[in-house]
Amino acid sequence: MVDYDPFSEAVRKDPYPAYKRLRDEAPAYYLSRYDAWAISRFQDVWDASSDAGSYSTAKGVSPAQILTREQPVTPMLNTLDPPAHTQLRTVIRQCFLPKHLRSLEPIARKLFEDLLEQAISRGGSCDVVGDLGSQLSVRIACMAIGLPASDATYLNRLVQAFFHHDPDTQGMAPEGLSALQELSDYCLYRIRECRRKPQDRPEAIHALARFELDGRRFSDEDAASHVTMLVIGGSETFPKTLANAVVRLWQYPDQRRECVKNPALIPDAYNESVRFDMPTQFLCRTLKRDVELHGQKLRKGQSAMFLYASANHDEREFKDPDVFDIHRRPPRILSFGAGTHQCLGTHVARMEGKLTLESILARIPDYKVDLEKAVRLRTEFVQGYASLPIRF
Repeated sequence: MVDYDPFSEAVRKDPYPAYKRLRDEAPAYYLSRYDAWAISRFQDVWDASSDAGSYSTAKGVSPAQILTREQPVTPMLNTLDPPAHTQLRTVIRQCFLPKHLRSLEPIARKLFEDLLEQAISRGGSCDVVGDLGSQLSVRIACMAIGLPASDATYLNRLVQAFFHHDPDTQGMAPEGLSALQELSDYCLYRIRECRRKPQDRPEAIHALARFELDGRRFSDEDAASHVTMLVIGGSETFPKTLANAVVRLWQYPDQRRECVKNPALIPDAYNESVRFDMPTQFLCRTLKRDVELHGQKLRKGQSAMFLYASANHDEREFKDPDVFDIHRRPPRILSFGAGTHQCLGTHVARMEGKLTLESILARIPDYKVDLEKAVRLRTEFVQGYASLPIRF
């Protein structure tokens, strides 16, 4: 009989055996402790992600909001349902579309090349997460959102602290909640500053400052809450996906050599790495009405967990899903979500993944990963490297 709890030590250490059993034996699995259903197969998660009539984000999406209820639900794009979500997303997404990123890419490339050169000049090692990935992503996030680049280091510290977990309960630590409050206060200050000196600029913070929903402008606090989400989403996940890609290309040297010889393969390599090692394990919804799934009745008011990492290893969707293969080129993956709430930063992440791997493989193609000194996050919510030393 399947026994799945995202907070259990076994699942946090390695969730994939549990995911396979869920997909095979209980694709709609009830967790009585949380009154929640775990949905683990690719097609089920894909379909549910577009079913805004059955699944709502209004009561939260993170485990801290839905399962343990430690984190309050504040107004954010990812906690709005259509049509409000659609109206706001249409305004904000302009900053994250490929046509806008074309002008941003050379700036991002120069930023990363400078970071890499600084790391190389300091000696024969660096931290892919701390020295490279997070330094780039938070700066690009500031540029897209419209925040001062000079605040990037400070914001990076707050975002990293937000994801700190209590080692005993694995729930959110007081430091994490405190960092979230400090980040929210910072974003509130910036929104108020925008409104004191309004500018007709395309960046997200200016769009939020002037946005009206049904003729009503967001309060300062509500607008700041949306900015907070963009800061976290834009700076936290990419460093982990870069670290995962660096590890996998080191573990599969033949595929790394292919990428060095033919850089056109690098976007495929990054795409495969985010499928193979997705950091965000799941996000949640609340049922707006009863749903039948695999003979189970998911009832209105209960919670649903979309197990993205499990779905990305579903044999029903991918041939040999537990094999890392840069030539896979699947028509769809769930690493950036799907449907109504697909990640706004999908194009940004892929742009960052492409240019960072191109630079690393061009400058230090024979790097070695020091796994013994790496630090991994193994929480119910996020899996990945908090620190990844490499030598070159």
